[in-house]
Amino acid sequence: MTKISYHSWEKAFCLREYPFLGIVLLLCFFYLCKVPNFFKLKYSLIVPVYNRPEEVKELLESIAEQTYTGDFETLIIEDGSSISSQEVVASFADKTKVIYLYKENSGPGDSRNYGMQRASGDYFIILDSDCLLPPHYLESVDDFLLQHYVDCFGGPDAATDQFTDIQKAINYAMTSFLTTGGIRGSKRSMGKFEPRSFNMGLSRKAFEVTGGFGRIHPGEDPDLSIRLWKAGLQTAFVEEAFVYHKRRISWYKYYVQVKKFGQTRAILNRWHKQSRKLVHYLPTLFLIGFLVSLGLLAIGQWGFIFVYIAYFLLIFADSKRINHSSKIGFLSVWAVCIQFYSYGTGFLGATLQLFLSRKSPEELFPKLFFKHK
Repeated sequence: MTKISYHSWEKAFCLREYPFLGIVLLLCFFYLCKVPNFFKLKYSLIVPVYNRPEEVKELLESIAEQTYTGDFETLIIEDGSSISSQEVVASFADKTKVIYLYKENSGPGDSRNYGMQRASGDYFIILDSDCLLPPHYLESVDDFLLQHYVDCFGGPDAATDQFTDIQKAINYAMTSFLTTGGIRGSKRSMGKFEPRSFNMGLSRKAFEVTGGFGRIHPGEDPDLSIRLWKAGLQTAFVEEAFVYHKRRISWYKYYVQVKKFGQTRAILNRWHKQSRKLVHYLPTLFLIGFLVSLGLLAIGQWGFIFVYIAYFLLIFADSKRINHSSKIGFLSVWAVCIQFYSYGTGFLGATLQLFLSRKSPEELFPKLFFKHK
């Protein structure tokens, strides 16, 4: 086989006699890279679902209304549901390209991997079934990636006017910079952004390098982000690529969910020590400080408790301003109290268990791990 040297290429393209030709060719290449539709990605939307056909219907309705005209597909992965979404998916066959896949129950992370392995796209967009997409969503994603390509991105979540007051209050507690430091989606986020699996984009390369999501749940999304960073890949926050994310409509379900967030964060801190952030410890420190302030109040020291009163008044005022409702402002204060208590106790309890026990996280917290089928 004849080996073609650099000088052969140089002679073939007259680069020695006309060096400016190489510059022109290079400029043309970069120009074409920026021309819309020249290098188009094909997107595969990956949606795991478990007993939520009504949510799937609403999500597919929003997908069918996308203004994006490029190539994309939607894969609905039924994770061993007893209430099937197959008929709902079939009803959208003439409205958008959608594929229905059924598998045995093995959790959302494994279901997303299952879908990505069978998708035909160059770039995967991972969504929860309880999300709704604004019409411009895919356009915003495509515009961003054409100009600032990264192997993983995430977008924020928002509330619609149709959400209940409790959902709006929980949405505020979960997304406000005053409560989470913007960790779930904000340009003011404290530290590197960790995309969340309710609204996450992942390149095929990133999936192949990392193997996708792990068995832990919740917490599989920050775990994947950290492994992406370790592999030298970058993540980004795309503000315009937001979704409307429905929240738990029960205070108890919200408590249970956020407590699991605290427990899994303790596990991730053990697995990935370099990923520890101050914001992860704030709910626990908040609780300890509150107990100290109550103790001081019992002996007539009022100063410290006023810090907490001022903070709750700030939460009320900020939520009222955003949601235009005093009721939602009060509910937001309650949601923040639940969030800090459940996350703080979950994080502290799990951290102590991991420190004092020789057992693995899987042995200590079996309910936080799915078994692969």
